[in-house]
Amino acid sequence: MGFLLLFAIGFSGCGHSGGSGKGDAQQTQADALYDEAWGVIHDEYVDSSFNGQDWGQWRYKFKDKLHDPQDAYVAIGTMVASLNDEYTRFLRPRDMSEQTMSIDSKLYGVGIQISMRNNKLMVLATIDGTPADKAGLMPKDIITYIDGHETAGMSVEDAADRIRGQRGTYVTLSIKRDHQMLKKRIKRDEIKLKSVFTRPLDDPRIGYVRLSSFISEAMLGEMDDAMHKVKDKKALIIDLRGNYGGLFTNAVEIADMFLDSGDIVSIVNRDKDRRVYESHPGAIFRKPLVVLIDGGSASASEILSGALKDNKRATLIGSQSFGKGLVQKINTLSNGAGMNITISKYLTPNGTDINKKGIEPDIKVPFTEKDFLTHHDPQLDRAEQFLKAQLASGK
Repeated sequence: MGFLLLFAIGFSGCGHSGGSGKGDAQQTQADALYDEAWGVIHDEYVDSSFNGQDWGQWRYKFKDKLHDPQDAYVAIGTMVASLNDEYTRFLRPRDMSEQTMSIDSKLYGVGIQISMRNNKLMVLATIDGTPADKAGLMPKDIITYIDGHETAGMSVEDAADRIRGQRGTYVTLSIKRDHQMLKKRIKRDEIKLKSVFTRPLDDPRIGYVRLSSFISEAMLGEMDDAMHKVKDKKALIIDLRGNYGGLFTNAVEIADMFLDSGDIVSIVNRDKDRRVYESHPGAIFRKPLVVLIDGGSASASEILSGALKDNKRATLIGSQSFGKGLVQKINTLSNGAGMNITISKYLTPNGTDINKKGIEPDIKVPFTEKDFLTHHDPQLDRAEQFLKAQLASGK
């Protein structure tokens, strides 16, 4: 079946279109690739109404009009756009390769994850320690210009293509943050995708584990190492803020680390079949637990936080999460291309559909621009206060 994805970002496309009349062989290849993409959506897409349209009419819509693979890429993109699903995406060979590198813990760029919200190009998250993070970009920043090019009307793919570039070169982003207009000049670099981080807190009894992403296959090993470091702590904080998601299996396995019983998540496919993922006895940490979430906590982060909240295993502190309750499957196509297709939706253990709604924290604590500029973290402070009180009460 391949990987199941839970993340709210776009990978770029090269934006080339137009036929070049390169012969029957390329025309045949283009037609085959288009038909292959059509068939994958026909067989697996979560909405059997295909956004209320006759999917069959797309199959031969471009017959005898595709002259080479570039034409097929444009036609497939047009077909996919008709689904009106920002998470079902066609990936050109280069973009498919980049996604694979992300799963393999290798990525190149500025370390920014972007999405389109209300026709505005929004920063979903930054990866810890990357140029974007060091430049001070924040979730929910609106990117208005990229190197002087207005982003209005620009696709996520085009925006990502403009933001990326050779290592050592610069990209200038114009940002709207609330009522502020900012300009950030960021130096591109190799992004080292480490997913799990620990650091000491003022109270030595409380451990801290930050999960920056669920995308890497190496994440579970990193999590095992981190939990070994904090195993003797009396309480633990798991920080999911700015974590845009990743692999479904990572979210399920990590939730299982903290649960001895109860459901973790259920997924519902196009035929309304429901599959429930349950936890197993043998949790590796049973002491008091807080999970930090915010508007950048999406998808796999919401599976983990939803599972721990609904099973009353953790207290959630921070602000409302992003709200992405859909699951994508990676499909490899001919010519090195691929597709991420929404194949199901997921529900928290209590049966809650959080898509476009998010998860409300148990304790709401805002994080302001002033907090960021003064390096003050009221959400983490509140988590420490909460756990200290629990430890004092013997709970």
